[in-house]
Amino acid sequence: MLLTLVFLYLLVTIAIGLVAARRVKNSSDFAVAGRQLPLIMIVTTTFATWFGSETVLGIPAKFVNGGLGNVVEDPFGSATCLILVGVFFAARLYRMNLLTISDFFRERFGRGVETVCSIIIMLSYLGWVSAQATALGLVFNLLSGDVISVPVGMVIGVVSILAYTLFGGMWSVAITDFMQMIILVVGLSVLAVFASDMAGGAGKVLELASSRDLFNFWPEPSLKDVLFFIAAAITIMLGSIPQQDVFQRVMSADSERSATRGPIIGGLCYGLFAFVPMFLVTSALIIMPERTQELLADDPQKVLPTLVMEKMPFVMQVLFFGALLSAIKSCASATLLAPSVTFVENIWRPWRPHMSDRQELLTMRITVGVFSVLVLAYAIQMQGTSIYEMVSSAYQVTLVGAFVPLVCGLYWRRATTQGAVFSIVWGVLTWGVLLLTPAGEEFPAQLAGLLAAGLGMVVGSLAPQFMANAHGSHHRLAGMEPLK
Repeated sequence: MLLTLVFLYLLVTIAIGLVAARRVKNSSDFAVAGRQLPLIMIVTTTFATWFGSETVLGIPAKFVNGGLGNVVEDPFGSATCLILVGVFFAARLYRMNLLTISDFFRERFGRGVETVCSIIIMLSYLGWVSAQATALGLVFNLLSGDVISVPVGMVIGVVSILAYTLFGGMWSVAITDFMQMIILVVGLSVLAVFASDMAGGAGKVLELASSRDLFNFWPEPSLKDVLFFIAAAITIMLGSIPQQDVFQRVMSADSERSATRGPIIGGLCYGLFAFVPMFLVTSALIIMPERTQELLADDPQKVLPTLVMEKMPFVMQVLFFGALLSAIKSCASATLLAPSVTFVENIWRPWRPHMSDRQELLTMRITVGVFSVLVLAYAIQMQGTSIYEMVSSAYQVTLVGAFVPLVCGLYWRRATTQGAVFSIVWGVLTWGVLLLTPAGEEFPAQLAGLLAAGLGMVVGSLAPQFMANAHGSHHRLAGMEPLK
């Protein structure tokens, strides 16, 4: 019965998405909803996009194993990222009237930087979307009692998302996100109240969390621990700023006011509501202590679904899986669309400069389908990797490769194309070397890459100017007559 309701829910979201697709008349409608979304929809689509499988399944699993310090990347880094976007980036980028974030790199640094940053951004989405596909496979596997395997569940889930994203683009994503956010917030809120009663009250849950030191946030006062803590915090906080999904929400707004306030409000809502799944999993330690300990040792991501399936009535199960599917589908639809639009606009279009808007729209839809196949293949290959790790690692490449050129391009007038190239090369190479060698166990690879990227930008931008000044000074000195 529960599985049947889940399939009905999938069909309803597909129907809503397809109705929304009727608004798509051109590539701008598909990519950024014709820049017509009001503030409330910018808030809901931002919140719903970020509130994915890692928030419902991944974050609670990390929290019960290591406390708040173990989830500094997400939700703390993620929520801060959205606030930073609203405060420092949204207004400047919105005024430029661009279709993708990579368009900025072309306007500021040229075609070469645009292409490289586009590839970096696209690669980062493999891990994020694959995490959502993995969660969909897990849901169908649990609900069917292992009748539907995890890979088959992945295929079913991705196809259901593809059905409306392929046709409706950002319009379908935004409207389904609005509906899914309501289901998500209501469902998890009711579950939290119900679980609190089962555990003997919220006070007992919080008391247990305190007794297990789960509220510990700061690292041990050693240099190595502090460095890895900082690296974890900035991975999503800064690494997700130069991402197409965030940029799409900014550019889809109907005004600069909506573009700036939407991410800020969405980030605050996300940061606060992400504590609800953590509360639910902590309550499981009281409601089913032995079973929870077994799951923590085996697969912590299954604690919350198991609590709902084994200890809660049917109505609560419907609410939970409705909320979980809403979180996964809203996140996955956005992250399927973002890299596809980036590929067509910034990699394919330069090779086909005379492509009509109708052809561009068709190419975007084909690319969404192709990227979905790649995501499924990657997700199946990465089975066994935790959802949280798949998401957090996805942002490291944009942190070291695209963040510094974006910030300096917007805020430093002396930044040059050579500086951007140095930044990308030094950042990615340093990150790669530490990631693949034992050195990465002593110093965090993403932090080293970010520092190298910043140094590369400064050296690459200022060195030619310094050398030109030095050369001019030499000529002036050479031309002077000796003193008598």
